[in-house]
This record gives sequence, C-alpha cells and structure tokens, in this order.
Amino acid sequence: MLDMLDNRSDKAIDPALLSHFAAIVGDKYAITDPSAQAPYLVELRDLFRGHSPMVLRPGSVAEVSAILKLANETGTAIVPQGGNTGLVGGQIPHHNEIVLSLNRLDRIREVDPTSYTITCEAGVTLRRAREAAAAVDRLYPQLLPSEGTCTIGGNLSTNAGGTAAIAHGIARAHALGLEVVLADGRVLNNLNKLKKDNTGYDLKNLFIGAEGTLGVITAAVLRLVPRPRSVETAFAGVASAEAALELLVIAQERTGGDVTSFEIMTREGIELVLRYGQGCRDPLASPHAWYVLMELSSQQREGLREALEAVLAEGLERGLIHDATIAESLEQARAFWRVREMFGEVQRFAGGSIKHDISVPVAAVPDFIKEAGAAVTALISGARPLPFGHLGDGNIHYNVNQPVGADKEEFLKRWDDVNATVFAVVKKYGGSISAEHGVGVMKRDLLPTVKDPVALDLMRNLKRLLDPNGILNPGKVL
Repeated sequence: MLDMLDNRSDKAIDPALLSHFAAIVGDKYAITDPSAQAPYLVELRDLFRGHSPMVLRPGSVAEVSAILKLANETGTAIVPQGGNTGLVGGQIPHHNEIVLSLNRLDRIREVDPTSYTITCEAGVTLRRAREAAAAVDRLYPQLLPSEGTCTIGGNLSTNAGGTAAIAHGIARAHALGLEVVLADGRVLNNLNKLKKDNTGYDLKNLFIGAEGTLGVITAAVLRLVPRPRSVETAFAGVASAEAALELLVIAQERTGGDVTSFEIMTREGIELVLRYGQGCRDPLASPHAWYVLMELSSQQREGLREALEAVLAEGLERGLIHDATIAESLEQARAFWRVREMFGEVQRFAGGSIKHDISVPVAAVPDFIKEAGAAVTALISGARPLPFGHLGDGNIHYNVNQPVGADKEEFLKRWDDVNATVFAVVKKYGGSISAEHGVGVMKRDLLPTVKDPVALDLMRNLKRLLDPNGILNPGKVL
C-alpha cells in the first residue's frame, strides 16, 4: 500500500448522528459490519485501503439529497462511490468518512432510439447501458475492460476513457445532461436530451471529471450512436512504436472515422500475458518487438474487410508490418482483445509495477516512449518499461516493472522517483500526467506542479463555492 495520503486526522462520528444517517436509507442499507464493508474499502489493485463507520446505499435521489443535507449541516465528510474500479484512490475513505455508494440507483429511466439517447441512473453498469442500447439497435460507444462492474456515475465522475476514444471520445463527450445532488442537498435537474441548448453556462461539465468533489451525479442523459453493421479486427506485429504510428496514419487516411480502436503493446508484456493470462494464446506465429490491435467499424455491411486488408497490405509493402492476422470470427476477435485486456493485469505476477496513465500528442508517442525508457533504465538499472494503450488518442499506460530478481518492496519505494522521471518527459512533450484515470489522492500533490496556476486557483474557488463546508470527497483532487 502506498504512503501518499495527507496528514488530516481521522474524525470520529457521533453514534447518534450515524443513527440519523441510517434512518434515511434504513438499517438494511446502512452497513457497519466490517466484513460487509470490505468490498467498499479496498481499491482494485490493493494500493489503497480505507476505513469507514458506515456505508450508506441510498435507493433514490431523495435519499441522496437527505444524506448530503444532513452531512452539510453537521460537517460530516462523505466519499461518493460507484463501482469501486477507480485506480487513484479517489473513491476510498482514507479518514473515516462515510461512504455513499450509488450502486442501488440502477434504473435505466428511458431509452430513446429516435433521439439517440439513453437516460441512466448513476449505479447502472456500463455493460447494462450498452446492452440496453443494443436492444434498440443503438450503440453506447464507451468501452472499458471493467464494463461489468464500473458504473455510469463513476465513469462520468472520473471522465473515464477507454479503447474506443479514438472515434467517440471519452466520458465527457457522451453526456448531454446530468442530475446532480449538491453538497447542501439541493438537486440540480439538468437532464435534457438537447443537442443544442445555448442558455448560459454548461454546468454539467463542472461535475464530469470532478471525482465527486463538487456534487454527486445521480443520473445522466447519454448520447447513443448508430450500431455498426460490420466490425473487423486485426492483430499485427510491427518493428517499433514509430511503425505503429505510421500504420495508424494509413488506417485513418484509408478509412476515415472507421478506426474505432488502435492499441499498442510490447513483446515483453505479451510474454507475461502468455505466461500468466489464463486462456491467452499468441495471435501470431513468431515474436515481434511491438504489436498493434486495430479494430474498424462501419455502418456499411460490405467492404470493411477489404478496407482492412488494404491497410495491412500497405503496411506490409512499406515494411511497417512484419506479420498480421484478421479475426475470422467473433470468438477470435475476443481472443485478440483478451490479450490486450490482460496486458496490464498480469504484470503484478512479475513483481512490483509502478504504473502511469499519461497522454502526449499522438505524434509524440514514439519519442516519449523512447526517452522515458532511457530515463527510467538510467534511474534503475534493469527496470522493465512495459508501455501499452491507446495510441490512437495518445494515451499510454506507461508501466514500469521491477528488475528481474529485485526486491519488490525496495523497488516500490522508488515510486516517487520513477514518477518524477516519467513525468518530466511527459511535460517536455506537453502531455498530461492523468489521461483517463483521474487525480484522486495518488496524483493530488503533483497537480500544482503541472497545472496552470490560474486554472488551479479557479478549481479551488469552485470547490469553495459549491462545497463551502468541505464535505464532498475531502482531500481528493485538491
């Protein structure tokens, strides 16, 4: 577990006050038993563990409103939580705060295929939203490996990304309107389906990506897009990140908006997947330095396969691709994606892993990877950079595994040193230290070193305005 929390002391909450909170949701949904609380208190990678006197699971917006009203009046800190899939500690109660779990707010209020919208409560999982859209022949285009667990409210609160962002954008791009409970319990009803609404400030964007520090998202109107009529998936071995970037340019020039995913991975990471990823097989006959997983989607039923073959043929002709295969079935395409989805997961079996979620301009990705690799290995001899991720939008998960045979705990003590080394290269290329995972507590203290001072001042002023008593997810982001 990382030692990167602030110095605020834990505040005990009066049992009588806890009884008042419990009365709002009913004893059944006010969890105090430590074993029952456990799933709400531990972060996915076990980097952060929290503690809380009570986990509240409201079943309506009115109950969320009542909880926040009471919290605001009594100065009781609240940590909102969705599916607890966050990776930067933002959803964990580090200082004995009450957890406000939104997973009982799980109704899909409306699906409107004509307007291309779906209205979901915060606790609806991403998979359910996608299935509801598919049932009316539409697509909700956000796609994350955690889709069965992560929730719409959490995705919006962290402005989550995913593998389809190259074509459809990240969470912010999908939201038309929000319903938000403010710190004082008032409900901001901004649930509209309008493509055009020019009536002043676009307030919804204050809460998207705010990680529950400005208000609690309880529902959202989301954009849908036409469901693709054809999908083609290829797995290619390439010589370098530069070759992968050239292949991306070819794919975009030949197919336009049909490139819906373009992922890159290193061979060393693939070998870990093959060793530790259950059911994973090498898609190609021989090893290659780098790999590309490319997916095209189209509204046309015919011609996409030929378009993908033409992209790969040009890549082969120009020496960018050494070998490639196209999925012949949905099952094979899923096998390709399984390799990608396990890439980050299996690295824990190879010892300590210091992880980064960064973005740089797409054109700078190869140079960033090269310079960051040189800097990291100069810092720690034998360290193993295992970069992978979304080349199409410049978002690279730059993970660094410990040297073979090194002591895991000693390696993880270098977390801050490795961060500083990687982030210096990110800064050189005008990038971001958090592309899609958020700030939480993991990157909170780094924010002043990379954020424009005026922007940071405006953020603090917005926090004071919307949460003057500091009850909403205190100590996170700011």
